[in-house]
Amino acid sequence: MALGPTRRKERKGFVMKAPIENCFRWLNTGASSLQSPFLLLVRLYWGWQFIETGWGKVNNIGKVTAFFTTLGIPLPGLNAHLVAGLELVGGLLLILGLGARPIGFLLSINMLVAYITADREALLSFISDPDKFTAAAPFTFLVASLIVLIFGAGWFSMDSWIAWRRRPKTESAVGVQL
Repeated sequence: MALGPTRRKERKGFVMKAPIENCFRWLNTGASSLQSPFLLLVRLYWGWQFIETGWGKVNNIGKVTAFFTTLGIPLPGLNAHLVAGLELVGGLLLILGLGARPIGFLLSINMLVAYITADREALLSFISDPDKFTAAAPFTFLVASLIVLIFGAGWFSMDSWIAWRRRPKTESAVGVQL
């Protein structure tokens, strides 16, 4: 039986669609396999950056307290210690991938407060001058914190290892018990 003109178009469209779908599937699979290594790199680099900023604050707590006082932050001494500790310990936890989402949340809040108090002009220029917004010191720290908050720590993390250890044992994994 000969294929009519409509049948040929359907078939030709189907044949052309398959390679495009295969390419899309291949690209999607390949990009998805990079998620955990990417999250590891984000956690390692930005965790270290948070450790360095936290360590700098711990070693200059008087200057940080004075700076917080000029910004009008309530309880500047207490908040200086809290921020220094959060950045130092939070950076370490990011590197380990332990409690990544709660730490990502706390560090995101910390960076939003930094924008509001220390870089308010950059924050307010979010629409009018995006270059000023993205050039502000908290920007990359905020983006890294949000990435970890939204996507988690990935497979190469203590969070993943703990979840793997706590998974329910299946019959096939432990054998049949009588």
